[in-house]
Amino acid sequence: MFSYVWPIALAVVSNIFYQICAKSTPEGMDPLASLAVTYTVGAAAAGALYFILNREGNLLREYAHLNWAPFVFGLALVGLEVGFIYAYKAGWPVSTANLVASAFLAVVLIFVGRLLYKEQITPNKLAGIAICMVGLYFINKK
Repeated sequence: MFSYVWPIALAVVSNIFYQICAKSTPEGMDPLASLAVTYTVGAAAAGALYFILNREGNLLREYAHLNWAPFVFGLALVGLEVGFIYAYKAGWPVSTANLVASAFLAVVLIFVGRLLYKEQITPNKLAGIAICMVGLYFINKK
C-alpha cells in the first residue's frame, strides 16, 4: 500500500511548493531567468539523488538508453512552468489556477489515454468529464 501511495503524496506536496514558488517568482525578474536557476538547482538535485540512490550508478550507461521523451519532457516542463508563472502574473489566484488547469488536463488526458495507450473511456470517465466542466463553470463564475 505504501508503495502505491507515497508517489502521489510526494507529487501533491511537491505541487504545493511548486505553486507557491511559481506565485512567488520575483515580480521584476524575467520568468525565464528564474527558470534557468530553477533548472540548475533541479539538475544538481537529480544528479545527487541519482548517485545517492544508485551507489554503482553510471550516467553514461543510463544515457545510452535515451529516446525522445526526456528532451520533449524538458520542453514541456518549461512550458508548464512559464505558463503558471505568467498566469499568476496575470492575476490568477493560487487557489484556482492549478485547479482550472488540472481539470482541463484531466479531460484531455482521458482522450490522450484512449488514442495513445488504448485505455477505455468508461461511463464513469464521461461522468467525470461532465463533473469537471460543471466545476469549472462554478469556479470561474464571477
